[in-house]
Amino acid sequence: MKEIAQATDRIELMQTFVRIVEAGSLSAAAAQLGTTQPTVSRRLQALERMLGLRLLQRSTHLMKLTGDGERCYAHAKELTETWRAMEADLRGAQDEPRGALRVLVPHAFGQDQMVAPLADYLRRHPGVSVEWLLQDRRADFIAEGLDCAIQVGAVDDPDVVAILLAEVPRIVVAAPALLGDGPPPQEAEALGALPWVALNMYYRDEVGLTRMSDGHVHRFPVRPRISTDSLYALRTAVLAGVGAGISSAWVVADDIRAGRLVHLAPQWQATPLPVYLIYPYARFYPAKLRVFVELMRTAMPAMVGMVPPASSTRRPPKTLAP
Repeated sequence: MKEIAQATDRIELMQTFVRIVEAGSLSAAAAQLGTTQPTVSRRLQALERMLGLRLLQRSTHLMKLTGDGERCYAHAKELTETWRAMEADLRGAQDEPRGALRVLVPHAFGQDQMVAPLADYLRRHPGVSVEWLLQDRRADFIAEGLDCAIQVGAVDDPDVVAILLAEVPRIVVAAPALLGDGPPPQEAEALGALPWVALNMYYRDEVGLTRMSDGHVHRFPVRPRISTDSLYALRTAVLAGVGAGISSAWVVADDIRAGRLVHLAPQWQATPLPVYLIYPYARFYPAKLRVFVELMRTAMPAMVGMVPPASSTRRPPKTLAP
């Protein structure tokens, strides 16, 4: 029993050391491991005593691996991944989802569309808890200890699996007061004269729209009265009559039905935005991630305002363990 306890302790020490290096600090590692900074510090000191080596150089503002620390990290990373792969292989299909799943999600999706499937996931798998992180930025999987992320827009990271879940149609809308007494513009050529609100992640000073009937593209310059990185702020500004704007169709669907907004040039759309679920390549994937991926594959295309993707995967992923 003593030998088993010692082996378990060594695995825990190596796992903690890997997390310290990848998180960038003891406090960040403690937060990701769900423990305290003094505990993480004691584990690091225990590993250094066991090996008889100094693994990290630490000062008030800097943490740096020593040469021995670099070698230890490489071995510890390989050993901990092998251990997790062995656990996954031995548990096989009997493995139940459990533990904390850390997911980075865009603000708009994360506080609206995706809450219902997330609640369904938690009801089905009571052994899982979820850290639902709302940020409109690219994921840093290692530093933040993320399991996966939902990303709207193109994926350009070659080190991740990227599964295309759905596409988001984007349309031009405006408040009735902005249009005056005349009929709403029906063609894209008439929209350039309007004041605009811009979502600066996707357009700033030029708008491009595609006619759905024949694929013809019309581009025109705009000078936004407001430029924002928030989809909800854009909707609010458009509702206030500040200008026309291009919005994800699902965000403004209720406003159009209620007459608060008007769909302009309805035969024209901006390029749809792809919605990906992304996660790092690995030797194995825990059940909590495998089940979440499959749920999102099913749930996302069925959400209001989404359309199914033409293909499901940007590149062939390494097989998710059964």
